[in-house]
Amino acid sequence: MSKRDYYEVLDVAKDASADEIKKAYRKKAIQYHPDKNPDDKEAEDKFKEAAEAYEVLSNEDKRARYDQFGHAGVGGAAGGGGYGGGFSGQGMSMDDIFSMFGDVFGGHGGGGFGGFGGFGGGYGSGGNQPRKFKGSDLRVKVKLTLQEIATGAEKKFKVKKYIACSHCHGSGAEGNSGTETCATCKGSGSVIRNQQTILGTMQSRSTCPTCHGEGTIIKDKCKHCSGEGIEHGEEVITVNIPAGVMDGMQLSMSGKGNAGKHNGIPGDLIILVSEIPDKELLRDGNDIIYNLLLDFPTAALGGSVEVPTLDGKVKVKIDAGTQPGKILRLRNKGLPSLNGYGTGKGDLLVNVSIYVPETLSKQDKKNIEELNKSTNMTPSQPTKDKVFSKFKNLFRS
Repeated sequence: MSKRDYYEVLDVAKDASADEIKKAYRKKAIQYHPDKNPDDKEAEDKFKEAAEAYEVLSNEDKRARYDQFGHAGVGGAAGGGGYGGGFSGQGMSMDDIFSMFGDVFGGHGGGGFGGFGGFGGGYGSGGNQPRKFKGSDLRVKVKLTLQEIATGAEKKFKVKKYIACSHCHGSGAEGNSGTETCATCKGSGSVIRNQQTILGTMQSRSTCPTCHGEGTIIKDKCKHCSGEGIEHGEEVITVNIPAGVMDGMQLSMSGKGNAGKHNGIPGDLIILVSEIPDKELLRDGNDIIYNLLLDFPTAALGGSVEVPTLDGKVKVKIDAGTQPGKILRLRNKGLPSLNGYGTGKGDLLVNVSIYVPETLSKQDKKNIEELNKSTNMTPSQPTKDKVFSKFKNLFRS
């Protein structure tokens, strides 16, 4: 089943501001909230669909990629998320959604914690279930050649990160001491305050100041991690880069970031793609350009030349009388579209220029002077028009 346009999901214009997008998402989230639509699978799916649209459109980089490439640019192909920085809302739990977008629902997402990330929100009756800590995201840069971009590549990174404590296995508790229910919030993770106003009694909910929203208290803190449940470590992560990625694109690996405190939700690993410039080939979208500087005899008499491609060198036929500015197109010798979206591979475009010798021997000069006496060496007006029509756009103001 194909995905709906994200702007259509949130019912906003394509030039909507960040604030308009946030308001639109909050409206949809309230409309299809699980508490208002119990046991309604259709409402739940629409709630997740709105969360997926907001996750992309609220992020400046992801929104730009989506505007340019559609769902393929953010890994949002039908039926799955994954690479490209997107995610599949249909594959997320409600806890995941509330943990990511708690700020949209009145700040229930909690604050940051010592650089390890903030809280992930729970959901339930009134949204008062205990929350889990969310680990922060990590970022790495991967440099790729055009050849690697053409085929896709497997890269390995040794990433220094926060991992679950090896002593307490992430719980933060020493030995078998475990945790006990927070007496302040009775395990809900939040407290309710009633305040008298001119409109009557107003009720507000806030994160429990005792357990910081977790609903439990550690009896005896782990001596190794001081009760945090995380420690410094490292992990070797294998990343499969899909073919067709572009310079500056961000890919995302869910759950490969910093571990969350107290066996919380791990962050993501963000991979920034950097394209290594090729010495001979230039990229233009999915097409590859090669500038061929052709010698005059071959241009005049015809023949064949070798040109580089992403798969190695190939021979290209040169017709007699080839003029500068001619483009030779080698079909399907370019780059594939990301995740297979698009119309197959791009092409290799060979841009022909004619080389004029910079130095000449006496014999060379004599030969050229003799050759210049031929009427064939003077271009006709149709030939001039044909050649310069290829360059006319370069001279327009």
